[in-house]
Amino acid sequence: MPEFAVKTPPQNTSWSDMLDIWRAADNIDVFSEAWNFDHFYPLHPPMDGPCLEAWTTLAALAQATKRLRVGSMVNGMHYRHPAVTANMAASLDIISGGRFNLGLGAGWFEPESIAYGIPLGTMTERMDRFEEGVEVIHRLLTQEHTTFSGTYYQLADARCEPKPVQQPRPPIVIGGKGEKRTLRVVARFADYWDAMFHEDTASWLRLNEILLAHCEEVGRDPSQIRRSVHLRWGADDDPGQLAEAAMSFVDAGVDVIVFSMRSPQSVSAVEPLANALAAAV
Repeated sequence: MPEFAVKTPPQNTSWSDMLDIWRAADNIDVFSEAWNFDHFYPLHPPMDGPCLEAWTTLAALAQATKRLRVGSMVNGMHYRHPAVTANMAASLDIISGGRFNLGLGAGWFEPESIAYGIPLGTMTERMDRFEEGVEVIHRLLTQEHTTFSGTYYQLADARCEPKPVQQPRPPIVIGGKGEKRTLRVVARFADYWDAMFHEDTASWLRLNEILLAHCEEVGRDPSQIRRSVHLRWGADDDPGQLAEAAMSFVDAGVDVIVFSMRSPQSVSAVEPLANALAAAV
């Protein structure tokens, strides 16, 4: 059966609107997951508008829901040391009662990195750092002690306690379309790959074939990796058309459709979309 998720990017919106949407989705069985994103500046106009921080809002939203799996799609590796991320992830999994998905990405949005003086680096540097960081997080969440010596990160007999509720760790969700590096990291570590936005199924199918090749190369069973794509969702969009678009990706082999709500965000759009999806499945 396909799964459906809501996403409320915390940009150009209010805490109360996000909270209302998550609570509504939590009470509708059609939706299995809810997501925010990890940015400090809006990605869409107005670029100087408000943007709530991901992890603090996510912890609050986890407490405001009971059923939905929760996560940030996805957390930029360069914003936080991976040891810090691992400890945050373990704590949030405990807070949510084992409902946490750990989204991870290499980072890409230059304006906020430049403004805050957070080094982003070249594409090669980003991916080298990302690959190291994912391994560090995986090891801290699954091992009692971790020693790691890399170019970007060095750990000496490091601990991450308490461990998360989910064992061996919360699912790692890696987002991105990078054919050479990102999809190889997906094949090595991810339980869940988010392919972001696609205009049609053909572009997703092409990337999925590349992922299959990486899985074969590293000896990973590709059936162990869930796949998701994003669809843009506006409060005034036709729910039937959204459901039709979602089912085209489901028919192509996508496991989870993430409906990413554009601003202004409104809880009034949640139930009509749920009804259309229920009718389409």
